[in-house]
Amino acid sequence: MNFKTEVEAANALQADYQKLTAEIRKKIYGQDDIIKKVLISIFSNGHCLLVGVPGLAKTLLVNTIAQVLDLKYQRIQFTPDLMPSDIIGTEILNNERKFNFIQGPLFANILLADEINRTPPKTQSALLEAMQEQMVTVNGKTYPIKKPFFVLATQNPIEQEGTYPLPEAQLDRFMFSIYLDYPKIEDELAIVENTTSGKEIALDKIMSAEQILYYQKLIQKVPINRNVLEYAVNLAAKTRPNTEHSHRMANEYINWGAGPRASQYLVVGAKTNALLSGKYSPDIEDVKEVAVSILRHRIMKNYKAEAEGISIENIIQELLK
Repeated sequence: MNFKTEVEAANALQADYQKLTAEIRKKIYGQDDIIKKVLISIFSNGHCLLVGVPGLAKTLLVNTIAQVLDLKYQRIQFTPDLMPSDIIGTEILNNERKFNFIQGPLFANILLADEINRTPPKTQSALLEAMQEQMVTVNGKTYPIKKPFFVLATQNPIEQEGTYPLPEAQLDRFMFSIYLDYPKIEDELAIVENTTSGKEIALDKIMSAEQILYYQKLIQKVPINRNVLEYAVNLAAKTRPNTEHSHRMANEYINWGAGPRASQYLVVGAKTNALLSGKYSPDIEDVKEVAVSILRHRIMKNYKAEAEGISIENIIQELLK
């Protein structure tokens, strides 16, 4: 990546982002905000959780993004009988009576964890070390995962049968929790028309691993004004009930709030959103743009909120005012 200045590199990132979205839209219709959030998480070196009922193209979205990025891609279908070794890999005895480690599907650049809440917590937790440290430990030996590494997980609503709630420790490792809803009628018309006509849609490779790693480092260098930094940190602090900076809604309706990882993601997400929007430094609006998807899975509401029909999104919107 040979750019004369970081401004030139930032302009190249925005141009590449436009190419990426144009290519993804060839297969994904009416999900522009979802596409942007997933790409923000990738450029921010974060993981993404897509939540929605079956049939909303969650898996297709991840498959399409994997196709336009020139990265190693693996998919794991999570089931109730899946074991940790099925994900991480296992050691087997070779002909020389020595143990060889056979890598599991976790060793990829993009890992699609499909229906992650269909498998018990023991197997879900096998992802924890990989998501945070980008390495796995088997029998005391550590095996690094080649960068970049992203877990893009899909999840069915917890009300459906045969699902297990994700542990809070694992939820916190996802940068975004993105909710997918049913498409608009005009978008559904386009979906049905294009998927029932026998048309073959070929996707071009837009970006390489080297470019993604370069852009991730570039985003870390983006300057941020002190007032924007303080806004992001204070926003996370407002969610913590019965503390010095807690909001009245937090004291009334929240059991526990977001930790420091939320503050970090609010800042890096705002930086990425700013660059993708053609700005060179984030403002408060960029923080607000990513706030709901970053905070919604890090806040646990109490029984009073349940009884009064107050959602997590309602609480976050009050905190953003």
